[in-house]
Amino acid sequence: MSKPEDSMEEFIKLKEAMFYKQLGDNTVQCGLCPHNCVIKENGVGVCKVRRNIGGRLYTMNYGEISSIALDPIEKKPLFHFYPGSSIISVGTWGCNFKCQFCQNWEISQQRPPYVKRITPDDLVDIALEYMHEGNLGIAYTYSEPIVWYEFVYDAAKLAKVRNLKNVLVTNGYINDEPFDELIPYIDAMNIDLKAFNNEFYQKVCGGRYEHVLRTIEKAYKAGVHVEVTTLVVPGGNDKLDELEEEFKALAEISKDIPLHLSRYHPAYRYSVPATRVDFLLEAYKLARKYLNYVYLGNVWDERYESTYCPKCGNVVIIRRGYDVRIVNLDEEGRCKVCNNQILKKL
Repeated sequence: MSKPEDSMEEFIKLKEAMFYKQLGDNTVQCGLCPHNCVIKENGVGVCKVRRNIGGRLYTMNYGEISSIALDPIEKKPLFHFYPGSSIISVGTWGCNFKCQFCQNWEISQQRPPYVKRITPDDLVDIALEYMHEGNLGIAYTYSEPIVWYEFVYDAAKLAKVRNLKNVLVTNGYINDEPFDELIPYIDAMNIDLKAFNNEFYQKVCGGRYEHVLRTIEKAYKAGVHVEVTTLVVPGGNDKLDELEEEFKALAEISKDIPLHLSRYHPAYRYSVPATRVDFLLEAYKLARKYLNYVYLGNVWDERYESTYCPKCGNVVIIRRGYDVRIVNLDEEGRCKVCNNQILKKL
């Protein structure tokens, strides 16, 4: 652990943000995400965590954590990345989206009163202490890690040196330069692709899907393990022809990208009834035409949580909630029945 005086020194000073430019008249433009917010003095960006103080941009949530826990890796969800393992999961506050159905709105849309402070060194030490309980690294999650960029960047570099895995659970709304600087330290990402129509994306979330799809493609091409989650919201992003276009687009990147189609439940400002399970089953069947690995989230049915070999059809990983049994994979992640390569991170 770092010394107390080092920790105090860490937080006496505000952390200047990366990726911004000064426009004159004490106005700055943030370059972290595609919002590219122009921020006047004493103002904040869309994310509410990057503030202009005296013509310089500062991050207000550096080292501030709202949640920390040892979670199953499947909870991220990551089904093809060291299945059955655990990971220290940590989150801050703030987000560059305004999803009207956000389940974590208490920390994504405001600064909660119970935040604690931690240094990157301390976080890495905690992760190392839990390795004996099966911890494989650190997942930056719960709120949006992109708007926690400076802390994630510092912690991920330290974690990489200590042979810990770094995982981002993210909306994928990030510009190229910050993405390119961070990605060498990231091992896996679950990226939310919230819709394949910009009317829904802009009105309900506050973004555009093209930027997120680009992040998915760039991460995959960079060698990062990528899984994608789409929360299927009735009346919002649940048109089958639209979902089919999403499935096709993901398949063009790779048919092996695992896709999680999750069941929506009412939350925050959204009171639309929960997604019908029969509709999710229909979407699942459609997705399987294009992608090798499709899962249903928030349904809790092992038939749609388990992994099947796309070549021979045999089950290779059985999941019942967070109970995971590897049944037909060899030590190299190949199907024991037909020798098809399924997992690379086992």
